[in-house]
Amino acid sequence: MRALVIGASGGIGAALVEALTGQGARVTALSRSGDGLDVTDADSVAAHLDALEGPFDRILIATGALEIDGMGPEKALKHLQPEAMLAQFRLNAMGPALLLRHVPGLLDRDGAGVVAALSARVGSIGDNRAGGWHSYRASKAALNQIIRGAAIELGRSHPRAVCVALHPGTVQTDLTGKYLGRHPAVPPSEAAANLLRVIDGLGPTDSGGFFDWAGKPIPW
Repeated sequence: MRALVIGASGGIGAALVEALTGQGARVTALSRSGDGLDVTDADSVAAHLDALEGPFDRILIATGALEIDGMGPEKALKHLQPEAMLAQFRLNAMGPALLLRHVPGLLDRDGAGVVAALSARVGSIGDNRAGGWHSYRASKAALNQIIRGAAIELGRSHPRAVCVALHPGTVQTDLTGKYLGRHPAVPPSEAAANLLRVIDGLGPTDSGGFFDWAGKPIPW
């Protein structure tokens, strides 16, 4: 099996690389810190992804951030900052969208490849009962819509392929550290194992879906 992990220097991304390698997969790992890949820059995305030789059986997009340039999630609408909100959309929604533009060429047209992007349960509109975190929530909701549309489009050219959004649960990483509070969290290695278990159980009828770390559907 060949796998591509984008965002491989992050806590979950690095754990995915390690877990896949441990399963005997041939893993290609890309990240900003390791390879200079800037997912918010179309030219950088094209330069890195067009240089790859597919096909890949798994393409995992593990990019994203909860806090960007010191700006964390807002507790209320009055705390919204335009540039901070745009930064969330650039990284969490536009970045994966730019990556997905190149995905069809990296999959076997007749194969059962899986494309999965890390989303978050807080991006669910139907599950939002607490409010707050407006920019992050909205950027992940936008990502979910992008994944849904990409899955429909991919299904026309790659009928056996699967494209999904995944919620890894609350994971002990630099991204979540100061926001955990009393919420239970799992180490990245456990999160990666959970995600790969879900991915291995997906089929074409699941494409376009939004699932949690246990494989349960999450409302949009």
